Amino acid sequence: MNSFDIIVVGGGFAGVEAAHIASKLGAKTLLVTLNKKMISNMPCNPAIGGSAKGIVVREVDALGGIIGLLADQEKLQIKMLNTGKGPGVQCLRAQEDKHGYPSAVQEYLSNMANLSIIEGMVVELLYDENKIKGVVLANGDKYYSRAIILANGTYLESEILRGKEKFSGGPDGEMPAHGLSSSLTKMGISLYRLKTGTPPRIDKNTIDFSKTTPQEGMAGYLNFSYRHENYVSLDNQMPCYLLYTNSKTHEIIRANLDNSAQFNGLVRGIGPRYCPSIEGKIVNFADKERHQLFLEPEFRHGDSYYLQGLATSMAKEVQEKIVHSLVGLENAKIIKYGYAIEYDAISAYEFDASLAIKKYHGLYGAGQIMGTSGYEEAAGLGIVAGINAFRYINELPPLILKRNEAYIGVMIDDIVTKGVDEPYRLLSSRAEYRLLLRHDNADVRLMPIAHEINTISKSEYENFSHRQEQKLVAIKLLKNTFIGDSKDINTYLTSHNLPLINGSICAYDFLKRPEINFSTVEDLIKNLKELNLSSLVKRQLEIAIKYEGYIKKQEETAASYAKYDNYLLPSDLDYLSMNGLALEARQKLERIRPLTIGQASRISGVNPSDISILILELKRRQ
Repeated sequence: MNSFDIIVVGGGFAGVEAAHIASKLGAKTLLVTLNKKMISNMPCNPAIGGSAKGIVVREVDALGGIIGLLADQEKLQIKMLNTGKGPGVQCLRAQEDKHGYPSAVQEYLSNMANLSIIEGMVVELLYDENKIKGVVLANGDKYYSRAIILANGTYLESEILRGKEKFSGGPDGEMPAHGLSSSLTKMGISLYRLKTGTPPRIDKNTIDFSKTTPQEGMAGYLNFSYRHENYVSLDNQMPCYLLYTNSKTHEIIRANLDNSAQFNGLVRGIGPRYCPSIEGKIVNFADKERHQLFLEPEFRHGDSYYLQGLATSMAKEVQEKIVHSLVGLENAKIIKYGYAIEYDAISAYEFDASLAIKKYHGLYGAGQIMGTSGYEEAAGLGIVAGINAFRYINELPPLILKRNEAYIGVMIDDIVTKGVDEPYRLLSSRAEYRLLLRHDNADVRLMPIAHEINTISKSEYENFSHRQEQKLVAIKLLKNTFIGDSKDINTYLTSHNLPLINGSICAYDFLKRPEINFSTVEDLIKNLKELNLSSLVKRQLEIAIKYEGYIKKQEETAASYAKYDNYLLPSDLDYLSMNGLALEARQKLERIRPLTIGQASRISGVNPSDISILILELKRRQ
C-alpha cells in the first residue's frame, strides 16, 4: 500500500518548505506535483526578499528551511533596502536566476532522506468522518497518510485572462489543477476566487539601455542565510534598470480599457491591492503623470528581462503598443505577454493558528491557497505547516509563533483572525513590534525555538551559541573600556571628521552616538578587534546598543500584551449563546474560534467589552 506519514500537495515555495522540513524531521513524506521540472518555479518576478519579505526569508532560514540558503547560491543581484531608515524596516532583496534557483531546489530535495516526489494531479481527499486519510490522483492511484498539507498555489481551477479571452491554464504555461476544488467543497470547506497577474518579458537585445537608469546591487556582507558566508561581489552582480511610463502610455491604456480583462467584466476574482495592474494604476491614480518601472534580468545567461510594475491583462496587441510607448523600449520585442490568472483559494476562516483546517484532523494549508501572495509568504507558511503536521502525527503541541517573535507569526495571526478578501501581502507596517523583528536578529528570535523542536542541526545551533557568547564578551569589554580625550584618539577622530571627546566615556555609550559605527570603536580598542567578530555579530551588536532604549520599550509593551495570549479559550465555548457579547462578536468568535484571549482581541468587530465577557467566563470556569 502507498502509505506515508505526510503528503504535501504542490511543489511551489510553500510545498517545498513543508516537504523539506517534514522529511528533515524524520517523517516519511510524499510530495505530489504536476511537473517535477517546475518545482520552485518563479512564474512572477524572479526575485526573493523585499520589504518585510526579506526578513521572512531569514526567519525561514533560522527555523531550518532552505529558501535563503539556495537564494544566496543563485543570486544575480542583492541589496539592502531602506538603508536610509531605521533597522526595523531594513531588509534584503535579491534578483534570482529563474533557471538556477529551481534547479538548485530540485537537486537539494532529490538528496533528502524520507522524501519521495511523484508527478500527479490530486483530485480528491480521503477522510473518515473528520479525520484525513489520504489522496486520490487523476489516474485513480491512492496514497494514504496521517496528515496532508495543501500547497496548491494558484493552480486550483485556474484560468488565464488576457484582453477578451479567458481559458483554462496554470501559471507560466502550465496546466491547471482540476477536481480538488469540487472535493473540498463537498467536504464543507469554503472556497473563493482570487486573481493575480504578471507583466510582459522583454528581449534584452531589443532594449536601448542607454535611455534607462542603471540600478546597481550592493557590495558588502549580504546574505539571507545564517549557515554560510557566500557573498557576491558587486562586479559579479547584474544591474537592473529604471524607466517610467509617460502620457502616451497612459493614453493607450485609457483608450483600451475594454481590452483589459480587469475592466471588461472577465475578471471575477479579487486582485492584490499592493501589486496592481498597470491599467489599475492609471485608472485609480489618474493624477499621476508617470509610474516607475524596472527592467530586471531573469537569467545570468539568457535574454529575458522582467518588466516590473507593468503587470497587465490587456490584449496582446495593446501590450505591444504600451511597451513601445516606453522610452528605451521603442523597438522592444515581447518574449512573453503579461496575463492575469484567477484561481480558487480556501477561506482563511477555515484555518486555525497552527494552519490546520479546523473541520478535519490532519489537514493543513500553506501558501497562496490560503489567500497570500508572494514566494516568501508561501515559504513562511510552508515551513510552519510542515512542522505542525509532523507535530500532529507525533501528538506534540503545535508551533505557534507570536507577533513579537516573527513576521511569520504576524502573517498567520493576521490571516486567521482578520480573514483575507484579497491576496495578502506582508508589509513592515503590519508589525507593531517591527523593531524587535529585525533582519539581523532572526537567529536570536528563532534558533532557540528551532533547536528545541529539532529543525536545525547540532552544528548550526553551536555556531549560533558561539555568536551569542562572542556578543556577551564584546559587550563586557565595551562597558569596561573607557575612551578618553588623549592625543592619539582625538587625532583619529579629527582625521575622520568625528566630534572630539570631552573627558572620558565608556566604549558602550560611545557607540550609541549616531555618527559612530562599530568599525570606529574597533579602530580605537585593540582588544575588541582581536575578538575577530563576524560582520553579522558586529551588526547585531551595533543595532542592539544604539537602539537599546527603543528595543526595551517595545519588549515591555509586547510583554504587557503577551499575558492575553496565555489565556487559552476552551474549545467548547458556545459564543452564539453567551450572554453579554455583541451580536457581531458572537458571529465572528463562532466563525474563527480563537485559541486565546489575545487572538480574540485582534478580531475585527470584537470590542474590549466583549473581551471582558470572555475573561469573566474563564474565571467562572476556573
